[in-house]
Amino acid sequence: MTEIKEIGSLCPVDDKGYIINQSDPNKINDKYREVVRLINESCLSVLPNEIHSIYIRGSVPRGLDIEGVSDVDVIIVTYSNPEELDLYWVEEAEQIIDQKFSFINGVELGFSPLSEVEESTYCSMIPFILKTYGICVYGENLIGKLPDYKPDSSLANEHLIHLTTLIERAKDDLMGNDDIEDIKDCCSWIMRIIVRAGAALVIVQEQAYTRDLFPAYKLFSNHYPEKEPQMRTALWYAINPLTESEEILKFLHGFGSWIKAEAEDWLNVYNPAREIHLPL
Repeated sequence: MTEIKEIGSLCPVDDKGYIINQSDPNKINDKYREVVRLINESCLSVLPNEIHSIYIRGSVPRGLDIEGVSDVDVIIVTYSNPEELDLYWVEEAEQIIDQKFSFINGVELGFSPLSEVEESTYCSMIPFILKTYGICVYGENLIGKLPDYKPDSSLANEHLIHLTTLIERAKDDLMGNDDIEDIKDCCSWIMRIIVRAGAALVIVQEQAYTRDLFPAYKLFSNHYPEKEPQMRTALWYAINPLTESEEILKFLHGFGSWIKAEAEDWLNVYNPAREIHLPL
């Protein structure tokens, strides 16, 4: 069981209010070099002509990884739409790499089409993540070509516009599910989304952003002290996922329903037309 630790930080901003990327190849622990090499090799061996570039994000490129706790988050930019590619091999590749290195807690290979990354007139999550949290480990580095981002309503919208859909998807995935590992994965996934959505609700007031869970929980709790216990529970479930669907569903029907309604109220103010992405 992992205790809640007061780790993580808000994203620093420059004198114009733009978020500064703290990731740096020189901050990567040497033992991750082999992990990155194997990730690149695995992807390129299957999609040699489809991969434009590969990036890692999260705690590892910031030098903040914790042995046995941190996972390796990867974004692979492809020339084609990933939905049109045969990605049958991804889950097995993730498992092989995870099992080979005992100091990591999983590998996540995510895909994004080059067309989405090159779009720069609106706020979109993948380009944002690359610009503010990523480093390039293969191919043409797109980060320098991406726009700068501020902690504002456009960014908050990225976390809130799909919140209801994601919570409902989690409920559907959990109903009647007795696969313990699948239940744990779903629990951790949706609770992280909820914690970050809580911080997104107050981005405009705070003019601050983080993907780190503890400071996200604190930002939310500063504005919703009456809901602090429930958000702390979401944080706990994110790092200590439950194995029983019933308990997770109970939480989603309760606090999940409340935060869905709060997100809809936010959208009524900042995005009444329910645009998927807002302009920068």
